[in-house]
Amino acid sequence: MSLSQAQESRVVDVKVQGNKKLKSSFVKKIALVKPGVLLDSIQLEEDVKLLKRLPSIAHAYYQVFPANTPNEFNVFYNIVENFTIIPSANVYTTNDDEFAFRVGLYEYNLLGQNITFGGFYQDDIFSSYGINLRAPFLFSRKLGMAINYQNLTTQEPVFFDNTTADYRYNNESIEGLVLYQPNFNNRFEFGINYFTEDYEYLFGATNPSVPQELRVKKLLYKLIYEFNNINYYYQYLEGFQSIFNFQYVTSTDEALPEFVIGWNDFSYFLRVGKKGNWASRLRLGLATNNDSPFAPFSVDNNLNVRGVGNTIDRGTGVIVLNTEYRHTFIDKEWFAMQGNVFVDGGSWRNPGGDFGDFGDSQNIRIYPGIGLRFIHKKIFNATFRIDYGYGITPDSTNGFVFGIGQYF
Repeated sequence: MSLSQAQESRVVDVKVQGNKKLKSSFVKKIALVKPGVLLDSIQLEEDVKLLKRLPSIAHAYYQVFPANTPNEFNVFYNIVENFTIIPSANVYTTNDDEFAFRVGLYEYNLLGQNITFGGFYQDDIFSSYGINLRAPFLFSRKLGMAINYQNLTTQEPVFFDNTTADYRYNNESIEGLVLYQPNFNNRFEFGINYFTEDYEYLFGATNPSVPQELRVKKLLYKLIYEFNNINYYYQYLEGFQSIFNFQYVTSTDEALPEFVIGWNDFSYFLRVGKKGNWASRLRLGLATNNDSPFAPFSVDNNLNVRGVGNTIDRGTGVIVLNTEYRHTFIDKEWFAMQGNVFVDGGSWRNPGGDFGDFGDSQNIRIYPGIGLRFIHKKIFNATFRIDYGYGITPDSTNGFVFGIGQYF
């Protein structure tokens, strides 16, 4: 009997197959289809889409079988699990011999409940580390929580009077978030981050109006809204996603005044034939336009423009477009290899500037490039990437960016 003929039929049991580490009770907790409800193909499809998004699951599908009683059916969710204890790594270089890396280890299916727990260590001239706990389904299909601790230290350029100074920057923070997902396509995060920023002058230009030491305690109020309509099939993605991030930051020092910042990432993925995937991400962001050398948006190798270098500029507004074509050359049961060609481009508004800054040639960076992806299809996020970006705008650099996971 087809599902269209069985709309008034009832589910008598829900079973989970193929899972080993993932708890069947967890799958049943987050599934819309439960014993006693009417059989609904739309709910079945939605459950499978949600399952395929989970870090612990490489692939999922459902089956429906008649029970012993007429108009009653058993639903089976078939699971192909991912291996979920995963190292993370990001490495980048530029042609001025800059080298930095971040490594970490994360468990994405703690206790068989799709809880993420782990941490990272970063070496970017100075050492940094962080610990993260994220349990999006801790209380129900809709409600969870996250806690993050970070002690991040980097050498940051500060730009003023057409000159540059380098500071040792430290950000120590602890953050708590409430995670709420009202339905399949939409989710919200609400939270508070308490942090301390510490700037210490190292070398470069000076100005009496620019302090050489700063230590400021701050509170950050955060709201994230995501609309996600992406369908996953192993390394292939198709659909649209929008993530809006809004933050209000208080301060105890006028040198680092309070400010508001918001940005939106729009991502679009399209299947091209059987082996191609076109992927694009557009970021639009604005912050309070303080004329400060410590502006919040940065131009950075590992964040937005591959090959550009480590925090080479700052601004109070940002427009960045990343677009690339990924083609799968090898596709086996457990392994795939992709090649990609990309163009990363962006522009920034200068601190205290105006919207005309986005069109200023000095603020525009365009970096085309090529890369490779080595993908383990049964290990979550096990995509090792190598990208080489080459700048074609004035005073550009070039360099490699290595990492685990797609760039976006």
